[in-house]
Parts: sequence; C-alpha cells; structure tokens
Amino acid sequence: MWHRLAALVLALPLAFLAGAARAQNAEVVVFAAASLKNALDAVAAGFQRETGKRVAVSYAASSALARQIAQGAPADIFISADRNWMDYLESRGHIRPGTRVDLLANRLVVIAPAGRAAPLSLQPGALAAALDGGRLAMASVATVPAGKYGKAALEHLGLWEEVKGRLAEAENVRAALTFVSRGEAPLGIVYETDARADPQVSVVARFPAQSHPPIVYSVALTDTARTADASRFLAALRAPAAAAVFAREGFSTLD
Repeated sequence: MWHRLAALVLALPLAFLAGAARAQNAEVVVFAAASLKNALDAVAAGFQRETGKRVAVSYAASSALARQIAQGAPADIFISADRNWMDYLESRGHIRPGTRVDLLANRLVVIAPAGRAAPLSLQPGALAAALDGGRLAMASVATVPAGKYGKAALEHLGLWEEVKGRLAEAENVRAALTFVSRGEAPLGIVYETDARADPQVSVVARFPAQSHPPIVYSVALTDTARTADASRFLAALRAPAAAAVFAREGFSTLD
C-alpha cells in the first residue's frame, strides 16, 4: 500500500511544475493553496467568461508555492492557506504593498472513507483506536498549513502523542484527502471544504475552532505581477459573485 502512497506524493511536485509551465501563456497566473481548487477553478472560469482573459492556477501546498515565488517563479497572485507563508514572502519583499487581504476562513475535520464512517469522539484514546492499525493521513505537519493546524489541534486536545508515530504525511491537503478517498488510510485530517469536494469521504469529527489557530486564507499581488489583469482578478476574488462561489464550497468570507 505504502509504495502507492509514495508514488502519489512524488508525482505532485511534477504536476505542480507542469502547471507552472502552462501558466506562462496566461494573462493572469495564480499560485494557490491546494484546498482552493474547486472554488477557485469556478471563479477563474467566471472571470474568463466575463473578461476574455485566461487565468492559470497552479495548486500546491502554500509552503511549496511561497518558496517557488521566492525563487522567482512567475506568479501574479498568491493565495496562502495561512498567514505565515504570506508573511514569509512579504518580509522578503515579494508582495506588492497595499494589496494583501485576508479573504477566507475554513474549518478542520477528521474524515473516513464513505460507507465506513461512524461518528468519532475526539477524546484521548479514541482516535488511535479508530485507526485500527492504519495511519492518519495529514498534510506535512512541519510546513503545510493544514498539517500545522492539524498538529496544533491534536496537541490541544491531548491526542498528538498517541498518533504522532502513525502518520501518513502528504505533500498537501488534497493528497491527504486522496489517501482516505482511495482507502489507503482509514482516517485523515483535512479542511471541511476538502471533505465536501469528495463524495468518497465522510466527516466523522470536527475540531473545535479554539483547538488551533484561525484558518485564514490571505491573498495578495506579488511584486512581479505583470499586468492590470492581475489587479482585476484580485478585485474579482473579493466581489459578491466570487463570495457566492466560495460560500457554496463551504468557505467563510472575511473581506
């Protein structure tokens, strides 16, 4: 089983690089947290219909995207799943001053494969018992926002020590979702919006909001944003039509 997990994780950076290469011919290039894919694809399609301008989005972990931008990747807009990776770029001069806003919020949940799901109590011992010898799928707890939020929540609830040696860490939150969706892992920690996007999983528990830092998505133009179309798309992300799309996918709007 684990060789299939490894193959999936290794394929993700290649997919990201291919997406970045395709983005060269777009009017607007967006680097966005993987958890935004369904909603942001819809917003980008609506923008293209309205303006005729093509938006290319490369999805990956916020940590990977921020490092790519810092190394010169040609992004016009960055959307991070936490404030820390936006801070990372801003402190290095890679964010255009005055363009950064907190756009969206999310929730953290535990998922299981659909059809095998039973409500799970987030009490000491329950999570480890529910794994039943399997592993807990999470995004990387050291770097990826979803993984960091998940670790913080587990620590807050006194569950970290019982599961820390039983993790299946993934390149990003959508990869962790896939592990559970395919039945490769019995449980996973993802955003609620990810769970809603995949009918092959069910939510079995929701973490209390106070158990982890607020899940906030920040957006900004990069210092190398090339065209006025990038500013137009940034404005579109904050418009009522986009807010309706984000709400439909389960996000809360902040701006």
